[in-house]
Amino acid sequence: MAATAADGLGQATRLDEIGGRFDPWLLGASIALACLGVVMVGSAAIAGGGVDAGPWYFLSRHLMFLAVGLGLAVLVMRTELKTVEKHAQWLLLACIILLGLVFIPGIGVTVNGARRWLNLGVSNFQAVEAVKLLYIVWLASYLKRYSEDVAATWPAMLKPLGVAVLLVGLLLLQPDFGSSSLLLAITAGMLVLGGVNMPRMFGPVLVGLPVLAVIAIAEPYRMRRLTTFLDPWADPFDSGYQLTNALMAVGRGEWFGVGLGASVQKLSYLPEAHTDFIMAVIAEELGFVGVCMVVGLYALLAGRAFWLGMKCVEMRRHFSGYVAFGIALWMALQSFVSIGVNLGLLPTKGLTLPLVSSGGSSVLMTCAALGLLLRVSWEYERAARQVARRRAVGAGAAVGTPPVAAQPPLPADAGNRGTSRLRQRIEPGLGRPSTESAALAALRRAR
Repeated sequence: MAATAADGLGQATRLDEIGGRFDPWLLGASIALACLGVVMVGSAAIAGGGVDAGPWYFLSRHLMFLAVGLGLAVLVMRTELKTVEKHAQWLLLACIILLGLVFIPGIGVTVNGARRWLNLGVSNFQAVEAVKLLYIVWLASYLKRYSEDVAATWPAMLKPLGVAVLLVGLLLLQPDFGSSSLLLAITAGMLVLGGVNMPRMFGPVLVGLPVLAVIAIAEPYRMRRLTTFLDPWADPFDSGYQLTNALMAVGRGEWFGVGLGASVQKLSYLPEAHTDFIMAVIAEELGFVGVCMVVGLYALLAGRAFWLGMKCVEMRRHFSGYVAFGIALWMALQSFVSIGVNLGLLPTKGLTLPLVSSGGSSVLMTCAALGLLLRVSWEYERAARQVARRRAVGAGAAVGTPPVAAQPPLPADAGNRGTSRLRQRIEPGLGRPSTESAALAALRRAR
């Protein structure tokens, strides 16, 4: 019995020593997008820094935030998911506090008529970027704890929708319609992937879409964006200025682009060339091939994250799986909207291209989100290796123990005979124990 306990303890120790591995596809796509962002911010912002700031102002600022974001990602990658899950229920309160702080004088900062930033002294921080990640982690924890209720009851399904509506209400007061729509889409996607009853989901969707449409057309500037999107050339020097210059940049790129650094539209023609409209500069300088490369990298990143989420759910690691789903939805939807705006497929929205556009808050929180995603991949790989080790040990034990049916039958009085006499019984000339001796030895091993 003591030997068995020691073997079990030794096996447990060996299992704990098994490490994981960061998914190479996720890591490679993230590094490639970050490197592309450095190159394109340096190219797009070279004429936008102003005389006093210098041509490399935005690039140096982007590199600084990317370095801090890398440190944040490493910190998240070294944090156990069980620790994150343990504090996940407090993250919703953190989301509400962050979105409320922007309205406090002295803390909240107004830029271009929108009150979305927090004054951190050294820099401004856009609160909604942190809210996206914190909300995803909270919703993943909620779906794990109430997965059966979400699939079976109305209240469990409506609670996260109510929370999303609360956060959207705070965002619309800033105002930030783009992030509001993104947050609602992430919520709906995670609920569907979390097993919500689809017929029940149709009701809130059918109610929410008309409400969003009314909110979109209620403000004159949003209505103007919609009409401009439909025909930007009707007013190319006012409301359609951004989109027409973006389309001209895309058209000039043709198949292989005009060459890195040779864009004309970035030379004070295309507003926000290094942030919201950086994809138009990529299309002009790298052409159709460059656009396909960027789309392919985001497709790889999101697709691999969805695959990782499904694998975690299959292994019953539901919190990890839902976190992967949420980050995948975030990266996929935000990149889709940003690219669609640059190509004239969607109305103008102030959403950056993750990891590529210049922007301190976006870069920091995207790095943190990808660090958490890589941690999910590391713990999934560790769990998969531990399961494989257990199966290998179990198979080895099964092979090393002879089947009970294959053992020779014991004599009826085997337990009453003297063991010393049985040990001395040897078959003449063969040097092997008799059948009776082998049977007793098997009995002792079984005991």
